[in-house]
Amino acid sequence: MKRKILIVSAFVSFGLISSCSDDFLEKTPLGVANEATLTNQAGVNAALIAAYSLLDGVGSGTNFTSSGSNWIYGEVASDNAYKGSDVGDQAQITTIERYQGQADIGAFNDKWVTLYDGVSRSNDVLKLLAKATDMSEAEKKQVTAEARFLRAWYHFEAKKMWNKVPYVDETVTDYKVGNEQDIWPNIEADLVFAAANLSPTKSQPGRASSWTAKAVLAKAHMYQRDFAAAKPLLDDVINNGPFALVSCYHDNFKIATENNRESILEVQNSVADGGSGQNGNDGDNLNFPYNAGPGGCCGFYQPSQNLVNAFKTDANGLPLLDTYNQEDVKNDEGLASSAPFVPYEGNLDPRLDWTVGRRGIPFLNWGLHPGRNWIRDQAFAGPYTSMKYTFYQGENAGAESNRANANNYRALRFADILLMRAEVAVEENDLVKALTIVNQVRDRADNCIVTKADGTPAANYKVGLYASFPSQDYARKAVQFERRLELAMEGHRFFDLVRWNNAAETLNAYLAKESAKRTYLNGATFEKGKDEYFPVPQTQIDIVGSEILKQNPL
Repeated sequence: MKRKILIVSAFVSFGLISSCSDDFLEKTPLGVANEATLTNQAGVNAALIAAYSLLDGVGSGTNFTSSGSNWIYGEVASDNAYKGSDVGDQAQITTIERYQGQADIGAFNDKWVTLYDGVSRSNDVLKLLAKATDMSEAEKKQVTAEARFLRAWYHFEAKKMWNKVPYVDETVTDYKVGNEQDIWPNIEADLVFAAANLSPTKSQPGRASSWTAKAVLAKAHMYQRDFAAAKPLLDDVINNGPFALVSCYHDNFKIATENNRESILEVQNSVADGGSGQNGNDGDNLNFPYNAGPGGCCGFYQPSQNLVNAFKTDANGLPLLDTYNQEDVKNDEGLASSAPFVPYEGNLDPRLDWTVGRRGIPFLNWGLHPGRNWIRDQAFAGPYTSMKYTFYQGENAGAESNRANANNYRALRFADILLMRAEVAVEENDLVKALTIVNQVRDRADNCIVTKADGTPAANYKVGLYASFPSQDYARKAVQFERRLELAMEGHRFFDLVRWNNAAETLNAYLAKESAKRTYLNGATFEKGKDEYFPVPQTQIDIVGSEILKQNPL
């Protein structure tokens, strides 16, 4: 699974191929897989790996606009990050960042095409499997469960993006499928089957197990605010599954410690694998520091000042839940890299400097972050760079490009599950349970910190535990804030705000203050009841017909 198998196939042409004569099969061009080639164990497994391969969002002629990390839709569309780079580069992302409801921009269509290609590949596996004669029933059941898990995952990702989306299974023959039916029951049915039939252990890193399916099913219930259904699944995964928090927070973002015990679903990336570099986290290949920094391009995906401010802590090491954004963490915006600069000296949660690159703080093993020299346009997009899926110096030896790297994307990890269980506890008013879980996550935060060359802390790190949650409202705020800190820049924030039903309140407050720093945000507003979901791609409506595929409010 670490090395993806590239398959050239004509899966969508089954009807044509199966009706053709043996003469056609003899004349099939070299390099094109036909049904006879694939309806066996080897072909089925190759097709299954092809379905897994789209978890990174790279394929079907798309890359960064459909990245599996959701850096555009989950983070830039939230209060965590700016588009970055400069004003003219990929202006379509600025449109998304400003909530301008433009259905004809290419990014939305790229994401749609990639997700439904993933659905199609999952269905292709099931079609091939039905005709394979050299597999046992147990083998077929495992493959069926993996394919249905992947089909559920891709539909889930589409549901998060657009809400009203088509559900397509292996029986569909007419591609003109409408989107007026709620597909949560279909997603749940696929995940229930996967949870019941997958092996409890992964045959290879990156594959789904029964525990993976249970965790994703719990998350699907959380998105529907069905806490009663989510709770037993979360408890089962937490109490009986093979997962645990790793001792060092940063181990979740290093090549050397990938596929660890905290990983529930991890998208596999690789370099020097015989491919063209697309397997090397290609969907995030714009998101590196500029100039001489790691990757040497392209300066996108810059953390917001609001996010950096969220990592401030008080004298007890607790977050400033209500006042964190009143004053900014000191930064070097407007300063040359040669100018003197002393970083912020107040208390900070140590997770900040494993998440954000900032002036004067060590950036992995690349030395001190130099500030402006690594920023494409500070005046446009601020003084910070993203860090979590950057690689250490020397780790991408043999890579196909300066930015291709083997750092996996952790799509779902145990801390995510724990904090969702804390959400359930809050809604049940079990504040002791919620407190215990939040403190468990916080207790891990300072196990390893960023240090200077002499071994001393790179900043004034202080993280403490909550003594109590005095009310349900306070607990809800603390849990949601903790989720932001723990999972920042991992593709979840916008979708969390939507499912919590506080996106408009949070994002309009963010825009009101942040637009004074980032002038391109002037005039941007988030409209409740409209901007929670992205526009259905106009290209897809044109193909299928507006009477079948309905548009979201624009």
